[in-house]
Amino acid sequence: MIGTGRDVFERAAEQVMRWEVQRGAGLAVTAEAAVAEPGSSVVVRLGPLKAVARVVYTVDEPDRRGFAYGTLRGHPEAGEEYFGVRHDPDGTVAVEIVAFSRPATWWSRLGAPVAAMVQDRITERYLAALRPHPAPATE
Repeated sequence: MIGTGRDVFERAAEQVMRWEVQRGAGLAVTAEAAVAEPGSSVVVRLGPLKAVARVVYTVDEPDRRGFAYGTLRGHPEAGEEYFGVRHDPDGTVAVEIVAFSRPATWWSRLGAPVAAMVQDRITERYLAALRPHPAPATE
């Protein structure tokens, strides 16, 4: 849960669809489209690591928004990842991040335990990027 109310949902949905979750997690993003749309490609970088993916579908419903991308050649993993938010009937706004993958290169197979730890840390950073931040105090 990242908060409650329509305004929290709309803000989070906008962030998800405009790659701000990845940027907020400290990743560099180069996307073909400013807003995630099916068929558009994206390159996400973490230091020297480059992850190439293509948006395979989007969700645009009144109370649920998001997208999934699938990895392309050159990505260290083979799989998909979904980023979304939902606005539940009780007003709660929740983040949905679902991923499945397997190593796609010899070096990612070798480093699988480290890769799993990095993925867990990045997921924590994705969630933190979507949590509302209090406004700074004014004098």
